[in-house]
Amino acid sequence: MSGILYFVPTPVGNLEDMTFRAVNVLKEVDYILCEDTRTSGILLKHFEISKPLKSYHLHNEHQATEKVITDLKNGQNIAIITDAGTPGISDPGYLLAKAGADNNIEMICLPGATALIPALVVSGLPNNEFLFAGFLPQKKGRQTKLKQLAEEKKTIVLYESPHKINTTLEQIKEFFGEETKASLSREISKKFEETKRGTINELIEFSKSKTLKGEIVLIVNNSI
Repeated sequence: MSGILYFVPTPVGNLEDMTFRAVNVLKEVDYILCEDTRTSGILLKHFEISKPLKSYHLHNEHQATEKVITDLKNGQNIAIITDAGTPGISDPGYLLAKAGADNNIEMICLPGATALIPALVVSGLPNNEFLFAGFLPQKKGRQTKLKQLAEEKKTIVLYESPHKINTTLEQIKEFFGEETKASLSREISKKFEETKRGTINELIEFSKSKTLKGEIVLIVNNSI
């Protein structure tokens, strides 16, 4: 009988966002896949979880997936976590989920921490329908993607790093227009959590006035 593959969200900041169920699942599986064994080792030690950790990240997921599927077919229960948030959402996990589906493996994703939903809720922008676009392409296809998103009437959710946020905001202004409404959230669930709302010009001014740190969630809407 095949084992179960668990996708387990981990806190994006505050360790109190870890659920009781997530801790119990991680304590019960045979081993845990993670992006960085050092980062996840700190988390597991905090919650007194002593299970083997195996690296599973963007650079080895193609090679590692086959072995994981074999272990699942042999009856092992396995969990996948990432450095923060829900596996598969702008983090490793999709290839494993696809392989699991292709091999009729039972898969369970626990509800839990993610950065996009808190940022969307507090943005004050329409959230009955939204498009999650994750990280924009670094170079090739970036302008094409921005043009495509600019035609979208739904609220758009983007992830961005601090050192690229100014460029991204300027590009959104260029492709979406100066009247675009936006919200920028950073350090979600951490001590210095902060959200700035306004027009795209106001966010550009805000971003250039200080050095932003932490991963950023950008919410934009040019249809209101």
